[in-house]
Formats: sequence, structure tokens, C-alpha cells
Amino acid sequence: MDRTVLINNARSLTQGNLGIPLLLLVVLAMVTLPMPPFLLDVFFTFNIALSIVVLLVAIYALRPLDFAVFPTVLLAATLLRLALNVASTRVVLLYGHEGTGAAGKVIQAFGDVVVGGNYIVGVIVFMILLIINFVVVTKGAGRISEVSARFTLDAMPGKQMAIDADLNAGLISQDEARERRADVTQEADFYGAMDGASKFVRGDAVAGILILVINLFGGFGIGMLQHSLSFDQAVQFYALLTIGDGLVAQIPSLLLSTAAAVMVTRANSSEAMGQQVFRQMFASPRALYVSAAILTIMGVVPGMPHFAFLSLAAVAVGIGWYINYRDRQSALEQQESEALPEQAQEDTQEEAKELGWDDVMPVDMLGLEVGYRLIPMVDKMQGGQLLSRIKGVRKKMSQELGFLVPSVHIRDNLDLLPGAYRITMMGVIVGEAEVYPDRELAIDPGQVFGKVEGIAVKDPAFGLDAIWIEKSQKERAQTLGYTVVDASTVVATHINKVLQSHAHELLGHEEVQQLLDMLTEKSPKLVEELVPKKLSISVLLKVLQNLLMEQVPLKDFRTIMESLAEAINRTQDPLALTAAVRMSLARLIVQTVNGSGDDMPVITLDPQLEQMLLSSMQQRQQGEDGLVLEPGMAERLQKSLSQAAQNQEMKGQPSILLVSAPIRPLLAKFVRYGEQQIHVLSYQEIPENKNVTIVATVGGQNG
Repeated sequence: MDRTVLINNARSLTQGNLGIPLLLLVVLAMVTLPMPPFLLDVFFTFNIALSIVVLLVAIYALRPLDFAVFPTVLLAATLLRLALNVASTRVVLLYGHEGTGAAGKVIQAFGDVVVGGNYIVGVIVFMILLIINFVVVTKGAGRISEVSARFTLDAMPGKQMAIDADLNAGLISQDEARERRADVTQEADFYGAMDGASKFVRGDAVAGILILVINLFGGFGIGMLQHSLSFDQAVQFYALLTIGDGLVAQIPSLLLSTAAAVMVTRANSSEAMGQQVFRQMFASPRALYVSAAILTIMGVVPGMPHFAFLSLAAVAVGIGWYINYRDRQSALEQQESEALPEQAQEDTQEEAKELGWDDVMPVDMLGLEVGYRLIPMVDKMQGGQLLSRIKGVRKKMSQELGFLVPSVHIRDNLDLLPGAYRITMMGVIVGEAEVYPDRELAIDPGQVFGKVEGIAVKDPAFGLDAIWIEKSQKERAQTLGYTVVDASTVVATHINKVLQSHAHELLGHEEVQQLLDMLTEKSPKLVEELVPKKLSISVLLKVLQNLLMEQVPLKDFRTIMESLAEAINRTQDPLALTAAVRMSLARLIVQTVNGSGDDMPVITLDPQLEQMLLSSMQQRQQGEDGLVLEPGMAERLQKSLSQAAQNQEMKGQPSILLVSAPIRPLLAKFVRYGEQQIHVLSYQEIPENKNVTIVATVGGQNG
């Protein structure tokens, strides 16, 4: 039991649970309680060792965030050093009259050995170290910390937007984006803490001066007045002890100040500091050769120390020759590797690493490839608006369709023209065009009152006549009746059109399962009894795709599932199930097509043609070969439907073709490939409160 308690206590101590309280107790003890010289030696040695360790960790850190706890360590080391100063001051003033060994061996060694027992030399050395620490290292590190903290805080919004841009473009995952955001926050916190920690170092240097002065004058007074020492003895004892104490504290302070300066001057890199310095300073032997020549010239001047200058010149030449030799060897190895047959290199790579599923790149469900001139459009740092436009399109489409539209992965493609872009779906091109980022597109809506100069094109989304104009002509074009949009809006509108046309291809098993999971939270019994006992997810997916293909949204998913639960007992055919769902969604379909008005203008088929199509459908259901539409009749029907739709469009009314329920899917597929947008409804899909008005009849002998 006792052993378990000891192990737990040791573990808590090593994990830092008791380390900080113990450190505070030690600091308080050194400040308030008398300390024997032996403990002073131990703590002074520990302080020097801690400073050396901190400096080496700062040097070997690849980036500042690898040693993010440095400001806290700096504060703790400063408090420890100041507490040691208080403890050593007490010992020096109490027992300094006994000799230079009264305050411990470490202070005595620094007073006797380091400055040779000469207190004047000691004062000069101490002041030089203080000037180096206070004026040079600490002041420079503090200024760099202040500037770095300011610049890091100013750059935070830009870095966050860059991370969002990479995430929206699919270049990084959610976890990578989360890690990069955490790094940005930690970097700002680190430099802010370093800005404050540099003040500790600066204050420590000031405290060193004051402690030195207090110890000197206090020691002289105590030695001569209380212990009846002569002036020479008081100076010899107390001055050497004070100088030794100051040097013992000032050297670790200089090491920590240097570590702080190293941390704030480091740049993020994947190399250690030594490798980075050697690679950047000695990348080319030219600087070494020139330095060797200058040293040689200075070495041959009469009166100069020839050995020192000429030996250093020889070392510089030797290092330069080694770098040159290493570069030549690397070039030869590279040439030899390039001379190998390509097949041999591929075989070597295959032997080194077997192929895996990671080597198979999955295709993006939705992709946008852009030429290099369009890259600023997708970069928020350069003021690009395309990412936010695409996000808005996805949000709007998801709300309209009733399921989450997948994200659009954006990448550059150097094979495209500089201003071209390409929209892909499952790796297949579904739309492409060319835009001009420095211009705006003036679209002709059908009636304009003049012409504008520019590059005549077709609007990529709707095929309307359009002109790429200079931005200075925007107001004039709008005055003439043109609809003027920027390049980002053109691309976003094109993507919106493609999403509307291919919405059924974006819905897969995963999206259907997510819809079912959302419905389970509100209607668990409905989902439990229907899927997968009576209705498989594959059949449900086909029904939902049929609805989306005919521009029926899935927002009312509960009604869809309830109608399927009623119809699944009669049929398993996806087309029949789709028809049943459409009847349940009749009000939503009609409102989407015709609005909320009571009057509903429709186009109907010639009775003879409709009867012929019904007979043909019955023959096909019975397994007989029945001709649905001969080519000539199909062409005439297409023309008459197109003409009727144009007339409706001129009136500002929707184009609705009203037919019998059995032939509705056939005609919906028939009109889908036409130029005009025509909605095909069955008689059963018309709500009772609508006033149906027949505005045209098509498909007759004269129609």
C-alpha cells in the first residue's frame, strides 16, 4: 500500500501536478528562510544548468511553437534567479566578514577564478555582461517580440481566410483545417506571451544592477561598522562576494536572454537551426573564397599576426573546396539517375513500395478546374469572391432540393486556357466556358436600347447573347437595359444551372441514409416499418432520383415516405411509386410550377394522339411491340410544343403540358431534351381548387 502511494506521488510529481506548487514553496523558502552555503551551491548550479538546457532546446526547436511553453519557463527561471539573489544577499551580508568562502564555493569560484580575485576587474566584467544583456540582447529581443506579436495578430484574419479557402477548395480535410486554426491561435498567443516575457528579462537586468549596488554599499557598512573590518578588508571580502554573486546570476540571465532572442528570430522550418545556418550560409563556396583572399591579404601585411590570418584563410579555402566537391558529386549522381531508363526507375519504385488503394485517386463528385488567370477569383487573400458565391449557391440549392449538395472541389489546371474553367461531375465534364476576370459580362435579356463595345459571347448558363465589357462601361450598359454581372457571378450561375440540371446525379445511397436518419428523429415508426422491411434503399433512391429529374424537391420527405408506405403494398415498380408520390405532392408541384394563383393555363394533347399513346403504352405493358411515336410525328409534336411554350413565355406564364397519368412519364422524358422548359403533369396531379384553362392543343394533324 505504501509503495502504491509513493508511486502515485512520484507520478503526480513527474506529470507536473506537484511541480509548480513545490517550485513556489522553494522560491518562498529562499526568500524568507536562511539558506546554508551548500544549498546555495546546489541551486546556483541548477540555475546555470537550467539556463543551458533552455538555450539548447530553443536552438534545436524547428519552429517557435515546438517550444510554446518557453514564456512560462522564462518566468519561472527569472523568479528562481531573483529568489537566489535574495538568499545569496542575505548570506553575503550576514557572513561576508568571515572571508570569500562564506557564501559557498560557486560564488567564491566566480569571484576568485573568473575575475582573478580583482574586484575592479570583476566590476568591469559584470558591467560589460550587463550592457550586453540589457542594451543588446534583451532590447533587441523585446523589440522583435513586440513587432512579431503585432504582425501576427494583424495577419490572423488573413490566415484564417486562407485556411477556409483551402478547406472549401478541398485541398485540406476538416481535421487538417482544425489543426492549422489551432496553430494560428497558438502562434498569436506565443508571440503575445513573448512580448510580455521580454519585460521580465529586461526587469531582471535592472534588478541585477540594483542588487549589485545594494550589496556593495551594504557590505561595506556592515563590515566596517558592525564587524570592525578595515576598508581594505571590507572591500576585499564584500566586493569579491558581491561580484561573484552578480556573475553567477548574470550569466544564466544572459543565456536565457539569448534563448529568448533565438526563439523570436526563428522562422518556421523543417530543419534544425544548425542545418539551416550551414545550408544558407555555405550554400555557395564563392563567399568563402573571397573571404580567404581578404584574410590572406591582411595576413601578409607587415605587423599583422600572420599565423592567425593565414590559418583561417586556409580553413576557409578548405571548406569552400569541400562544398564545391560535394556539389559536383551531387550533380554527377543526379545525372546518373536521370540516365537510367524510365522503365528501370519505375521497376525500382515498384520494388521499393507496393501499390495500394491510397494510389487510386477518387474522383470528385463536383469539381471546378480553373486556368491560372482565374486563380485570384478563388483566393480570398486577393479579394476573390467565387468561394463565397459557390457557398451561397450550395446553400440555396440544398434548401430548395431538400438534401445537402456536396462541396465543390476547386483546383487549377494548366492545360486549360488562362481564362477558361471547367465544371466536372464524377470526373466527367458537364460544363465549360471562358471568362475575363478584368471585365464584366453584359447579358442581353431580350430587349436593349443600344450596343456596347466588347467581346461578344454566349452566356454559359442560359445561352443568351452577351458581351464582355470594360468595367468603366458598366453604368452605360445598365442604362441601355443589359444585365451586368462580374466573372465570379457568371461562374457561380453556371454552377447553379449545372446543379439544377444534374441534381438527381448528386443524390446517392449516403444522402438517402442521411435523410432517413433525420426523419427517424421525428417519425421513427414510419421509417422502422418501411425501410428496409418493405422498401429497399436502392428502390427508394431510384424514386427520389426520378423526382429530382423532374425538378420535384425532396423538402417534404415525410409526405414522400408516407405515400410510399401506402403504395408499396400495390407495386414495387419505381415508376409507379414515383407516380404515387407525385400525386401526394400535387400541391407542392403545382405551386412550384404555377405559383399560388388559382388560374392555371395548360397545354393539352390532341385527343386522337393521346388515345394512340395510351394504346401504345398498353401494348408495351402486355409485351407486344407497340410504336410509341414515329419520327415524323415526334418532330411535329416537338415543334408544336416548342411554339406553344414560346407563346406562354411571351405572356409570362409557365408552360404546363396536361396529359393522362399512364403516358405522363413518357412525355416528361420526351420534352426533357427539348430547348424549352415544359412541365408535364397528369390530370390526377391538379388540385381541385385550381381553375384549369386550356391555352393550346398540340399534336393534331395541323398542330
